[in-house]
Amino acid sequence: MKKYAYIGALGFLAVITTEFGIIGILPQVAEHYQISIDKAGYLLSAFALVIALTGPFMTLLASGFDRRKVMLTAIFIFLITGIVSSFSPPFWLLMFVRILPAFLQPVYIATALSVAISQGNKQNENELMSIVFSGVAIAMVTTIPFATYIGSLFSWEYSFMVQVIISVVALLAIYTVLPSMPVKGKKSYESQLKILTKPTFIVSTAMNFFMISAWFSTYSYFADYLNKAKNMDSTMVSYMLFVFGIIGVLANWTAGKLLNKNVTYTTAFFLSGTVIVPILLHFSGANTIATIIVIALWGFLYSPSFLNASTYMISSAPEAMEFANSLATSFGNLGVTVGTTVGGWIIISKGVQFTPWITVIFGVLAFAMIVLRQNMEKRTGLLQPDKTSL
Repeated sequence: MKKYAYIGALGFLAVITTEFGIIGILPQVAEHYQISIDKAGYLLSAFALVIALTGPFMTLLASGFDRRKVMLTAIFIFLITGIVSSFSPPFWLLMFVRILPAFLQPVYIATALSVAISQGNKQNENELMSIVFSGVAIAMVTTIPFATYIGSLFSWEYSFMVQVIISVVALLAIYTVLPSMPVKGKKSYESQLKILTKPTFIVSTAMNFFMISAWFSTYSYFADYLNKAKNMDSTMVSYMLFVFGIIGVLANWTAGKLLNKNVTYTTAFFLSGTVIVPILLHFSGANTIATIIVIALWGFLYSPSFLNASTYMISSAPEAMEFANSLATSFGNLGVTVGTTVGGWIIISKGVQFTPWITVIFGVLAFAMIVLRQNMEKRTGLLQPDKTSL
């Protein structure tokens, strides 16, 4: 039954719109509060840092509660954030309400994935997970560019109303469709924490961190990069986000199918974009058509990154799926924080046109972690050359 997976995707759409919808309006936010672009970037990096620091603990604490109630509570907090943000509060308050839902974001994701696969079988787990994660790709093609477009037409405050609307829809869907889902046979904390001693899981976590850091060192400043390095105005940036996202929907579907065949090779294939895309961005120069083509490729290779990261980590610790996924979310968001911070530093010290080269450096480190895990599994006899799946 895929119905629960689609409900999870709808909530994920609200979550991602809240977290990344700010990207397209960062220049406007910086101008409104009269702060530098890297300081405005704290609205993204602080959100991600809270997830990184608290995600696993919050997921463990929530693991014994009714899953439907957990999902409803999380989305309700995201709704409150959107409402308050739309009134352009003082920057400290905007930062506070941005951070608040971050405590429950990994809880929502882990719970939604658990609910989705509870209705399936072992053979289609990756496909059901890809449906939930399609909320990311759909946000890239709908709510995030639309929020940017609304901000360019009116003012940045109006873009938060997109987040409010989708959160209301997600709340109603979860409330009306999902039944009560009390947890039966809760796993002990000790059994879940045991995965932290597995070398392959630790290396997989490092791969996740480096991969997300790679993408977000440039993607966090997507609007600023296209404004200054490619001379595109805010409306054109919203169109580019639309192209980025439309390709991403296809990419997420493709990744879900490929992950069922081989997790490692699929992850490596999409990770290749961290090296290929920066090189192509450099050589596309001021050619608008070439830049659009590169952005489409960027969207294809980037969009399944969170799905790939979670699946790659869970494949090394399937016995504690929810906790492993919460760690994937946390370290992925630590990657968002580090990538955004390093990217901001590069912008201030060198210029926004240099941020893609940071992507290459982090991407190479992520590839090194994949090779390291492969070697570990060969030595221990755990490597499955034909198929590596959950």
